[in-house]
Amino acid sequence: MRSVLPISVAILLGLAAPIQAKGPAQTTGHGATSLTPDDSSARLDGLFNELKRAGNEASAQRISRLIRQQWSQSGSATIDLLMIRANKAVETKKYDAALDYLDEIVTLAPAYAEGWNLRATVHFAGDDYRRAMADIDRVLRLEPRHFGAMAGMAAILKATGHNEAAAAAYERLLDIYPMMREAQTEFGKLADDMAGQGI
Repeated sequence: MRSVLPISVAILLGLAAPIQAKGPAQTTGHGATSLTPDDSSARLDGLFNELKRAGNEASAQRISRLIRQQWSQSGSATIDLLMIRANKAVETKKYDAALDYLDEIVTLAPAYAEGWNLRATVHFAGDDYRRAMADIDRVLRLEPRHFGAMAGMAAILKATGHNEAAAAAYERLLDIYPMMREAQTEFGKLADDMAGQGI
């Protein structure tokens, strides 16, 4: 799909500019907070260093859970409540309701990557790859190390026949999270397929 590839190529080549945080969090007129990266960035950096050095899958999974817990902290009770409702809607496959909540989340808290990430997941579940990739683009601008978003991007690229770009996405993912078994497997399959096609 032509509409899917340009976004991912820009991300993979580092052409997508990061979204810059603008000062401390501020309250909007709707009572929600405009969220910005907080003082946990040093802790996240440490966790990512540990993730890269993890010697086995179980250790890496434990560290990745800590990273996801850190990412989930929105700093806003309003956003947290909306995320709970969105997740419940996703679990029950009420995707239209989930999108309503997530549209509100990304409007009220555009610097909260997990809102964009969950919305990308919902679009992916509905086979709307164009919208999913647009949301993944936002996630990776906010958090370039987001291994969940990278895995989603790689899966979309593979599903749409962009095997070289998918392999590049998995390679980048494995540089951040070397012990992710699914990414190892998918990267190996793509490498074998491309080698068989003389690429």
